[in-house]
Amino acid sequence: MNIIEQLQWRYATKKFDDEKMLPQEKLNTLIEAFNLTATSYGLQPLKLVVVKDKKLQKELTKHSWNQQQVADASHVLVFCIENTIGEEYISKHFDNVQTIRNTSEEILNPFKKQLIDSFKNKPNEEISSWATKQAYLAMGNLLTVCAIEEIDACPMEGFIPEKYNEILNLTELGLSSVLVLPVGYRAKDDMFSDFKKVRRSIKDTVITI
Repeated sequence: MNIIEQLQWRYATKKFDDEKMLPQEKLNTLIEAFNLTATSYGLQPLKLVVVKDKKLQKELTKHSWNQQQVADASHVLVFCIENTIGEEYISKHFDNVQTIRNTSEEILNPFKKQLIDSFKNKPNEEISSWATKQAYLAMGNLLTVCAIEEIDACPMEGFIPEKYNEILNLTELGLSSVLVLPVGYRAKDDMFSDFKKVRRSIKDTVITI
């Protein structure tokens, strides 16, 4: 498979075939890819909410500036950030490192303490901004995986997070929605699928020193 050809194939799908559903195997691939995404410090301050309930999707469409992709997609992936990232959260991460890698506390504790002290001194707004950047990393990763797997997708910032949080009960889970990714299969009559991709030339976007 030529990855460049696949990236040329993908586009921000404007119209999904509402009768075609992703096989569970494809969905599992996206979920695994989300979990394998690189994040700062390896802390994974994210969770992915997978919406497959059609009634719920239609309700969310009202709070997505009526973008019909949310209703018609096979699934809607909602990228969320953890609302609280402090000592307890960081400690759990290092416990996981120790369990999986069998690394001694003597080796882990200096970095663990450094991170805990660093996050204690950060305002909540800064931590939220940092976590949101990790969500963009995850979405970028999934868009590439979608291209490889020939899954259509439409990355979205155009939605009302507060309404998503309310409808999906995210606040109770300690989460906040930051990005939305409807996925599925393009409709045959989505005219945007035939549009040529518009990008600046490589000479205008890449500097080699």
